[in-house]
Amino acid sequence: MAIINFGGTREKVVTRKEFPLSKARRILKDETIAVIGYGVQGPAQSLNLKDNGFRVIVGQAPEFKRDWDRAVKDGWVPGKTLFDIPEAVRRGTVIQMLVSDAAQRQIWPVVKANLKPGDALYFSHGFSIAYKDQTGVVPPPYVDVIMVAPKGSGTSVRRNFLSGAGINSSFAIEQDATGRARERCLALGIGIGSGYLFPTTFLKEVFSDLTGERGVLMGALAGVMEAQYDVLRENGHTPSEAFNETVEELTQSLIRLVDENGMDWMFRNCSATAQRGALDWKPRFKRAVLPVFRKLYQSVKSGKETARVLVACGRKDYPQQLEKELAAMHNSEMWQAGAAVRKLRPKEPARPLAGRAKGTAGRTSN
Repeated sequence: MAIINFGGTREKVVTRKEFPLSKARRILKDETIAVIGYGVQGPAQSLNLKDNGFRVIVGQAPEFKRDWDRAVKDGWVPGKTLFDIPEAVRRGTVIQMLVSDAAQRQIWPVVKANLKPGDALYFSHGFSIAYKDQTGVVPPPYVDVIMVAPKGSGTSVRRNFLSGAGINSSFAIEQDATGRARERCLALGIGIGSGYLFPTTFLKEVFSDLTGERGVLMGALAGVMEAQYDVLRENGHTPSEAFNETVEELTQSLIRLVDENGMDWMFRNCSATAQRGALDWKPRFKRAVLPVFRKLYQSVKSGKETARVLVACGRKDYPQQLEKELAAMHNSEMWQAGAAVRKLRPKEPARPLAGRAKGTAGRTSN
């Protein structure tokens, strides 16, 4: 493992240099990886593993026709590499539980009944194991229980793999029945295309993940965007101006600068007016939202968020209810304005550049 300095704290991580793909292939050469569920993470992880030369099958309930048909369209062959869930579990030696958290509770009795001694039970989220009192997912003692949790959606996992970039992931070993749990876990992490892997536990992963999804990554981001957009509209700004100043500049410019070299670098490469205003207002926003984040973390830690997910997502009419909520977002003025803005983005191919392009390096000091 490599030792990396993360802001003054030295941590151990696994990179492709220490754990190359060739090593992962050797470790898993006799394994059959059964990817259960072809929804969000299933397509990306199964296709990445397949493209990397591993033996992969998919387990998908045929009654969920949309996902079954999608798997067939992606090249999985019924009866050869695509099976119903019980058959896939029986055929696999690594069982990747990639259905939704609520669905994991529902299919667990079938999965458990078909597990074999020495199998590896793999998760990409700590939810079912960390909250086993609510989910009922208690693995038998004769299987490895491991986790590789990519820090991105399935779409990002696949796109980054195809671009060669990879995506960082956390990993954890909850139960080592075979003495090989760690090497299997790391091999799978490399196999799905992780750029690097950092250690965690099932409990820590689910606490940080649920907080992040409800906070900065999705819930807080969407809420803050809507609040600023509404204030601009209330004060007479047009939808196009309100959207451009709220979303478009963030996603198409500023966040890319943060991605390249950090928040301070983005600040250095904005106008002096923007710098000063942002530095003055940043602590005010932090003071305003810190109590909300503390309340959110406690809600996650107590299991309230888990209970909410299991009840809401377990309802038969949940897909219809979800569609109503997302349709309301899609049809709102803000995101309709966004659709119009996206259509206006230039579509010309990138200009060929000779050597280092001038004017792209940015400022390293003010």
